[in-house]
Amino acid sequence: MSLACETCPVRERAACAVLDEAERDALARAGRTRTLTRGEMLFAAGDEDTACATLVSGALKVSSVDRDGEEQILALIHPAGFVGEMFRPFADFDVTALTDSRLCTFSRADMERALGDYPALTQALFRRSQEDLHAARELLALAGHGTAGEKVASLVLALARAASDSPCHPAEHFDLPLTRGEMANMLGLTIETVSRQLTRLEKDGLVRKRGTRGIELLDPARLTVLAGRTAG
Repeated sequence: MSLACETCPVRERAACAVLDEAERDALARAGRTRTLTRGEMLFAAGDEDTACATLVSGALKVSSVDRDGEEQILALIHPAGFVGEMFRPFADFDVTALTDSRLCTFSRADMERALGDYPALTQALFRRSQEDLHAARELLALAGHGTAGEKVASLVLALARAASDSPCHPAEHFDLPLTRGEMANMLGLTIETVSRQLTRLEKDGLVRKRGTRGIELLDPARLTVLAGRTAG
């Protein structure tokens, strides 16, 4: 399916936002829309013919499997994020949909051609990769700092910020893209501990759970204070 940039929900936040309309139209002609269902893999570790993609909606995880067969989640990709072999380490790890997701995809050859034609796009993608790397490092650091409550609060706040259209404020309502098991995996906790801490956040009036995955932030300021303690 061809791209429809005029209706793209991340057109002002994705790297291609630096292009003018004519440049964006030319890039769109080379791309295609792809949809993934939860659990479907975009790239597998070692793939030689990976494409490049901007996530339009949904969420992806970048993960590896250790010698014991245990998965380690290394990074999360949120809407407007870019993935592809051109920006390692994605070629070395699995990239899988955490939720039903939609992406605009390009072949490696087409993306290399676009980067040569549009230097501003190269700079934008480099900045995006730096931001994503910083966010990944912050998430990985959560497992080693703070109490269980502080870790869970930090992860919930990070996911709320990622779900927001504003760079200044976390989303008030959002769906957790991670299962309890995946959250436990990232934080070095048990599933039972993650569930207890989410319940505690709700009892303390910081969040309200809505259904299986829905979260409403009731007191972002207090949640930020609690999450901030992990920095120590």
